[in-house]
Parts: sequence; C-alpha cells; structure tokens
Amino acid sequence: MEQAFPRELGALDAVFDFVERFIASERLGEATAFAVKLAVEELFTNLVRHNTGGRDHIEVGLELVDDRLVVRLDDFDVEPVEIDQQTPAGTDLPLDRRAIGGLGIHLVKSIFDALTYEYHEGTLRVTATKHLEDTHV
Repeated sequence: MEQAFPRELGALDAVFDFVERFIASERLGEATAFAVKLAVEELFTNLVRHNTGGRDHIEVGLELVDDRLVVRLDDFDVEPVEIDQQTPAGTDLPLDRRAIGGLGIHLVKSIFDALTYEYHEGTLRVTATKHLEDTHV
C-alpha cells in the first residue's frame, strides 16, 4: 500500500487511518501493529519538522515482503541531511541530563532490524525493515 499525505502534522489522522487499513488488510498481530504505528508516526513527524524545503506531500509505503515488514517514506525536493551522524539518544543518562530529541528514532531502531536513509537528487527515502515472527493474528 502507498499513499501521499500533506506535508503537515495535521495530516497525522489521515496517516493513522492509512496505517490502520494496512494492519487490518494484512491481519497483523498486536506487536507488529504497534511497531508500524510507532515507526510511521515518528518518521513522518521528523520529516515534516526537520527537512528543509520539501514538496507539499510525503509518500508513505507499507508492505509485507516474504517475512519482512517494510515501512518506507519518501520526502521530495529536500536538502540532504546527515541523519545517521546525529547524536544518539542518551538513554543511559538520567532524564535531567539527556538532550532533547532522538528518542523516537532510538525506539524505531530498537524495534526494527534496519533503518536506512538514502538521498538521491532531492529525494530522501527512509526505510525501516523488520523480520516478522508474529505476522498475523
């Protein structure tokens, strides 16, 4: 499944509806449904908030490929970013000493097997993949 959404936080309700349709159509288990929701919300929100430039929409793609869940977001006409170079969330530090930000990406990385960022000619593609053991209800 794939759909384009307005590049604004107000589009999150429509994004969540899309994710719920995917979960229902694939009859995903509870743990997998949680992972999809978390990843899509975090990645979509980060693209809207942090990417410079950008068209008026972001494409979200969800699919099952064999025993893998693939979550893909494409953001168009944006400046290149060095996301993997950002400071990791200081999860080993007390709350009052942690830097703001990065925890959502940390959670996505801890739930998914891989999180990749590819930039080519103005398009940033973020892909999260997860091996599934509890694919269906």
